[in-house]
Amino acid sequence: MTNFGFRADRPGEFQLIAELFAPLAAAPGAFDLTDDAAVLASRPGHDLVVTTDAVVAGVHFLATDPPELIAQKALRVNLSDLAAKGSTPAGYLLALCLPPQLDMDWLRAFAKGLADDQGEFGISLYGGDTTATSGPLTIAITAFGHVRTGMMLRRQGARPGDLVFVSGTVGDAAGGLACLRGEAPSLKKSERDFLVSRFQRPEPRVAFGKSLLGTASAALDVSDGLFADLGHIAGVSTVRIVLDAAKIPQSQALITLWPNPPDRIARAATAGDDYEIAFTVSQRRRAKALQAAAASGTPVSEIGHCEAGKGVVLLDSCGEEIRIPLPGYVHF
Repeated sequence: MTNFGFRADRPGEFQLIAELFAPLAAAPGAFDLTDDAAVLASRPGHDLVVTTDAVVAGVHFLATDPPELIAQKALRVNLSDLAAKGSTPAGYLLALCLPPQLDMDWLRAFAKGLADDQGEFGISLYGGDTTATSGPLTIAITAFGHVRTGMMLRRQGARPGDLVFVSGTVGDAAGGLACLRGEAPSLKKSERDFLVSRFQRPEPRVAFGKSLLGTASAALDVSDGLFADLGHIAGVSTVRIVLDAAKIPQSQALITLWPNPPDRIARAATAGDDYEIAFTVSQRRRAKALQAAAASGTPVSEIGHCEAGKGVVLLDSCGEEIRIPLPGYVHF
């Protein structure tokens, strides 16, 4: 096999694993990363929830982003998927495709970012793979979690009459990317830092997601854009989702960055990388959902409703549809 990315000052694969990643594999079934596979113990009365996402330099993050934040974003986008399923994270697998310019200082900082998040979320590394590449840095993570048997929150389940909510604010990550691209020269430092942090280091709503079990009728995390992702719920649930543009939650920093309301709302509703939870609840469970949000310290906004039909529409204050030419991030 051709080794496109070898560099003499970087240790070989097994030395790299032993020095940087074996210390992250504290769970008994990980065997200190000395075997070809790991054992993840089943939990009685629970299902194992599995999700995977890959992030690529120049697509999901900037190659110049701090390595510890790149590591944390790669991990957290997967934990966000688990959160939206109501799952408790347990561990993950890590596959790294490393270009030659990344030295050991970079890799140590990357590993530290993972270690910090493992401590925060109570998870462990179970294994993975490392390889060299002549292409961009690529990080693929497969994350595992547990949820009570048969209780996982799905995209399917929304019904006509259900209410639509989203946690936090949307559009901030897109604003942060704009800042990193030099498109926000007039923002205060605190506003810029807030938006950039939302792009580089998303906050998976793990505690809130678990609290939605038995309450939400459908849920998913907002990764490709609120409008596009709600379209997934609408499609598999065979409902029409009607959104009120005036209720789409936006941060003050984003309002300052994009002061034109129609443009800002359309951009916020279609921007990706928010990693908030969008969910539906029946009207009789509305109060329970709000109590769950308050108990976990999670801000939520009621932004629309479900009705018979199909697709997603965004309405202005006059009830007129706001045309959305591109509903969200398109991978291909």
